[in-house]
Amino acid sequence: MEPRDLQVLAALEGGLPLVPDPYGEIGRKLGMSGDEVLERVQTLRDACIIRRFRARINQRLLGITANALVAWHCNGQAAEQAGAILSAFPGVTHCYERQPVPGKWDYTLYTVHHGFSREEVQEEVRMIADRAGLHEYVVLFSTDEFKRVPNVRIRENGGGIG
Repeated sequence: MEPRDLQVLAALEGGLPLVPDPYGEIGRKLGMSGDEVLERVQTLRDACIIRRFRARINQRLLGITANALVAWHCNGQAAEQAGAILSAFPGVTHCYERQPVPGKWDYTLYTVHHGFSREEVQEEVRMIADRAGLHEYVVLFSTDEFKRVPNVRIRENGGGIG
């Protein structure tokens, strides 16, 4: 990586500035053009140094405070088929399969839901259960939110990405 790459990564770590030309703004601070910043970002993505580039919204500031993990028991239905049905619902933000612990925790599919109230999330889950034909499930609401930390950190000592 070039020294400019480290500067661009450090600038991006705090997020894009909320201005009409965010890459131009970053470039001005780093002494390069916005196009050069964008080229460096693309080069870093091509090299898999930047894996994802996405927006992260503070959902609590928007009033989305009811967050739930729903564990589903497939009742003999193929997990792949049930997962395809569950993941097709717009309110499902994540859907994945895990191995059950027979006799202790027989749930195999998990979905994540977010809403403005627990009642709203529970109603959505009931509607999904009816449409998917999956009636054995448990809704687990989160009680605390822990600080989210970016996956990539720049080392100050020039040691690269950690």
